[in-house]
Amino acid sequence: MTGTTAREVRSEVVDGVAVLTLDAPDRRNAMTLPMCDEVAAVCDALEADESVGAIVVTGAGSAFCAGADLSHLGGDHGRSTEDGLHAIYEGFLRIARSPLPTIAAVNGPAVGAGLNLALACDLRLAGRSARFDARFLNLGIHPGGGHTWMLQRIAGPQTAAATVLFGEILDGAEAERVGLAWRCVDDDALIDTAVALGRRAAAAPRELVRRTKATIADVASIDDHDTAVRRELVDQAWSADQPAFRERLTAMRRRISGR
Repeated sequence: MTGTTAREVRSEVVDGVAVLTLDAPDRRNAMTLPMCDEVAAVCDALEADESVGAIVVTGAGSAFCAGADLSHLGGDHGRSTEDGLHAIYEGFLRIARSPLPTIAAVNGPAVGAGLNLALACDLRLAGRSARFDARFLNLGIHPGGGHTWMLQRIAGPQTAAATVLFGEILDGAEAERVGLAWRCVDDDALIDTAVALGRRAAAAPRELVRRTKATIADVASIDDHDTAVRRELVDQAWSADQPAFRERLTAMRRRISGR
């Protein structure tokens, strides 16, 4: 087991799976500009580590992430409001850009930008204590960071309307029902379940997993089967020429033949 620690973000790696934890429980892991910088730095380090095959994102204490601290935006801090917002966005967009498979282990409230952080991951697991809370309009601010786009793609326009416009707050079980979470599990099983899922991805050849994740993203914008076949063909042909495929194929044949 290895790990890295920044001031408000820590990570540990177990069996090829990195658990990245927002570690500011005194403010319910609300994202500040320094925390967003730390998220980016930790992601850089994890992606450069060849032993890491997947990332689990979670929060310390009783919250996943209570949103963004927007008090540092604006001219008083030497940047425009738009520049400040973009800097906050990096706290979750850096996760969205990761080439590694990512899992949000939502252990409590995920509010506003904290919900964006969960949406930025490839998969969401919810604990019983999870709360998915857009809250933008309640705070008098427009959704940002691609929130409405991510939410509609994951859970559909009706869920987006219910949560963003009408202020519906979803617990873990309801998030699973509407497709926002893959599964809702007991709180004390959340991290173990997320790591077990991540371990499956980490067990496959790293470059193969990265290419497959990129393909999943690419085919989302493809409208016809023939184009999707051509898109997958290049990478499947590449994988068939890799030593890992030949080794696994040989091992499978030996198992079948009983030798």
